[in-house]
Amino acid sequence: MLGESSSVPRPDAPAPAPAPGPSLSITARAAKVMREQLQRRGTPQAAIRLGIRGGGCTGYSYLFEFADAGARPNDHVFEQDGVSVVVDPKSMILLDGTEVDFETGIRGHGFRFTNPKVKDSCGCGESITF
Repeated sequence: MLGESSSVPRPDAPAPAPAPGPSLSITARAAKVMREQLQRRGTPQAAIRLGIRGGGCTGYSYLFEFADAGARPNDHVFEQDGVSVVVDPKSMILLDGTEVDFETGIRGHGFRFTNPKVKDSCGCGESITF
């Protein structure tokens, strides 16, 4: 019959591209500070756990802690310049596409998160809304 389509893929058709996984970008400057903190602490092989927790004046805040036990079975693991950053699956939903940098300036120094999913933040920059 004319006009009928077949749902069977052709053998010469290219395979579909795999779906991209979640992304988290860690700048070299942020990785350097993380690595220095781990070394200063005496645990250079530990990982950094990054996450989102409820709380703060606008609803959520970033969680940043040492992960001596490494990654859990369902964690997402990101490597940058010898540093492992682990993120739990629930936090990854809100952190996908985020860039982590380290800034120094007239107002002090610290990690800066550029997260495309953030809708608003409080004046201090410690609390965020999605």
